[in-house]
Amino acid sequence: MAIARPACGPISTFSRVQILHLVQSRSERTIGELCDATGLHANTVREHLQRLIEGGYVIAASEHRTTRGRPRTLYSAATGAPDASSAVARDKVTAAARRGDIMRRILPVEASALGTDATYQLDALIEHLEESGFEPVIDDDQLTVDLTPCPHAAARPEDRPVLCRVHLSLMQGVLTEAGGPLVAESVLAPEVPQECTVQLRLMEVAA
Repeated sequence: MAIARPACGPISTFSRVQILHLVQSRSERTIGELCDATGLHANTVREHLQRLIEGGYVIAASEHRTTRGRPRTLYSAATGAPDASSAVARDKVTAAARRGDIMRRILPVEASALGTDATYQLDALIEHLEESGFEPVIDDDQLTVDLTPCPHAAARPEDRPVLCRVHLSLMQGVLTEAGGPLVAESVLAPEVPQECTVQLRLMEVAA
């Protein structure tokens, strides 16, 4: 039986998952709001946010004030959209595509029917998942990503829904940042806790 590797990267602790969930559910969060919602000390929240910013998953911006006073720093999820894009995430996507091209030149791999843009999206997605402790297996025909065994299988059952939502949102952010027709649609219901499969979807491109 395969043994799941410990989770790492942006969701290595549930406190970090909570912070990601909060900024994904509503943008422009303050340190105070995140402290109140998680019960964590401000210094701990700042440390988690810094790691998330360095990973390309959160962006920080100064508050626009119309009155006197020092502007607060506001934190939002890096979704890959033009107004919520992280320079770190952009660099990761570019580097993943470059490495993918090198591997495709070296190895005799059959060209994907999904097209170049989707291929680059998958390059970025695979590197993100490996960085986060997963061992992804992509099915180009079924448009699924098999992440079994899930590193979070040992998490408390009540925490799993938040973990799944947070990571699905991270995956979608990577795909959006890479640019292309693929979107992360859902996490399929597992038959056993160790099982994890994500369903992708090809968006229709207007003529």
